[in-house]
Amino acid sequence: MTVVPIIKRDHICKLAEQGKRVDGRNFGEYRKIEIETGVVSKAEGSARVKIGNTQVMAGIKMDVGEPYSDSPDSGVMTTAAELIPLASPDFESGPPRANAIELARVVDRGVRESEVIELDKLCIEPGEKVWIVFIDLHILDYDGNLFDAASLAALAALSTAKVPAKRFELGDDYPLPLKEPPISCTSVKFNNVVAIDPSLDEEEIADARLTVATDTNGDIRAMQKGLNGSFTREEIQKVIKASIDNGREIRKQLYENIGK
Repeated sequence: MTVVPIIKRDHICKLAEQGKRVDGRNFGEYRKIEIETGVVSKAEGSARVKIGNTQVMAGIKMDVGEPYSDSPDSGVMTTAAELIPLASPDFESGPPRANAIELARVVDRGVRESEVIELDKLCIEPGEKVWIVFIDLHILDYDGNLFDAASLAALAALSTAKVPAKRFELGDDYPLPLKEPPISCTSVKFNNVVAIDPSLDEEEIADARLTVATDTNGDIRAMQKGLNGSFTREEIQKVIKASIDNGREIRKQLYENIGK
């Protein structure tokens, strides 16, 4: 470890001991969130989300293809993430690396397990033709908490997406059939404190990470544990409560932005 990270860690930890964070937030508070939809005209749906200085763009494309053999009457969803070098000096060009694969997997799981896309309504011909939904995530600026920014961008893009039926001579375009969206909230643990929506500095010194996706009822729809450290039972309960409380407010903002 170099001198600068040691100094940075000591500074963040000393502030944490005083109940403070570097940017002045409390441990259960998010940075400012901005949501913009319709940012890519040629996509079926798109959105750009900023959480603090972290910025993610999501695009939705759809095509017609074959269903999976074990779900012949359901559409297909796939998620991919690209960490472009412009967003961070730690990102490199080339094939997807482990962090990009993990990001795509977490976003995919949150959407899939909550069944937010009504895939059973995307069947064209059972066993033959279904709609395939591609969720593409592009990281534009990285300053911590990519999971929540990418998940929210994906949900905002999906919420404004139209099924391109006319392009495939299958009738008129129509809104992508969706259920209530889950909201993912990520917390990290460092110096024996738990903080939601970690900045990049906090992520770099974190011992453990936990992402919790909850629905409108406050029920857990997906969870993802990361890093090598652990949470106590009480800390997990604290993370879940903070995720439910913040998820409720973030969902309101999402609805306001998509006109729901």
